[in-house]
Amino acid sequence: MNAAPEVNNETLGRGTQHRLRRMVGRSPNESHRSATPLELLFDLTLVVAFAQAGRETAHLIAEGHVGSAIVAFAFVVFAVIWAWINFSWFASAYDTDDWFYRVTTMVQMTGVLVLALGIPDVFESIDRGEQLNNTVVVAGYVVMRVAMLAQWIRVAIQDPKHRRIAVAYAFTITIAQVGWTSTLFLGLSLAGVTPLLVILYGIELVAPVLAERRAGGTPWHPHHIAERYGLLVIITLGEGILGTIAAVSALVSKVGWSSEAVLVAVAGTGLTFGLWWNYFILPSAEVLERHRERSFAWGYGHIPLLAAIAAVGAGMHVAAYVVEGEATIGVVGAVLATAIPVAVGTLTFIVLYSFLVRGFDLFHAALFVGTLAVLGLAVFLAANGLTLGWSLIVVMLSPVVTIVGFEAVGHRHMAAALERTLA
Repeated sequence: MNAAPEVNNETLGRGTQHRLRRMVGRSPNESHRSATPLELLFDLTLVVAFAQAGRETAHLIAEGHVGSAIVAFAFVVFAVIWAWINFSWFASAYDTDDWFYRVTTMVQMTGVLVLALGIPDVFESIDRGEQLNNTVVVAGYVVMRVAMLAQWIRVAIQDPKHRRIAVAYAFTITIAQVGWTSTLFLGLSLAGVTPLLVILYGIELVAPVLAERRAGGTPWHPHHIAERYGLLVIITLGEGILGTIAAVSALVSKVGWSSEAVLVAVAGTGLTFGLWWNYFILPSAEVLERHRERSFAWGYGHIPLLAAIAAVGAGMHVAAYVVEGEATIGVVGAVLATAIPVAVGTLTFIVLYSFLVRGFDLFHAALFVGTLAVLGLAVFLAANGLTLGWSLIVVMLSPVVTIVGFEAVGHRHMAAALERTLA
């Protein structure tokens, strides 16, 4: 008979008891490492934040306040994505799944929900050019980051090997939170507080790069972190589905079920499927396992990618406003609100791929040009009287350019690039 499989007592303990464990880092070579139920629960809180940001963005764009919408969207979405990034990389290296880790993670989730409640205030104050009303957003962000500070202090106490890294993280988190809190008392508009924001963004982004240079960096798991980013992409793509439902519901309530309603439903759903297919072409885990030094550009590069995907959902919400007759921008504006984020997301995807494999492929540049051509065609047709539904169908076809190109030819290019990269 075959011998019984060997049982890892520590792994078994994670599922049966949540007593405190020393936070000394997990093995980056751990087999079968996957996302935990707690991480998935954390991701669900981002659904609320992205939905709030998408709804407020769509409202401003529908009114023609495009500049205010873009600035406010970037401000709040960066805060949400950045907090998620910090949590996920920490969890990849130090998830003990004990009661203290669980409680501090739940505190961070609470912070995300508080931040989401303050998003409408930020949009309104930026749109009016008034004093930046970011009190609730900053409060939620500080709650998230203070909980993360407690985690890094615990690492500093319990993990001598990575103590210098943990102290560096704890110090910069503290400095940044003091800075974010100070923005509440300056009484300035967004334009007035921008110099301070640039400094704070710089601290937030540069600090991990400097900290991870110490003692070989934290022991994050390449396959786990690639899965975590993929799951967040899926969560963010849900905004496209929500926007589609909003647009279709508006059509149905206005004129009942019609061919136009069906076209919008197909376009929004198909666009979501196409963007999903495109993203999971990326060979992230394999490359990160071989080249851990590429993690920062890869991880940071997801910030504009995720923002673009969330903006696609906002674009579908704009379509709902146009259908309801509550927008000033018309069909062309609604198509642009969806097409531009798709273009930005496609470009970011190609840049991420090129960085991962350390090579520029003219074939991928041709795919991007083809994608832009399809998006441009959608805008042109909308400007010349094509209905919103059919125009969005053309937008839906833009990710198909990359899908067909990869399945027909691009997979051979990727195989060759991976062979060079992993050699």
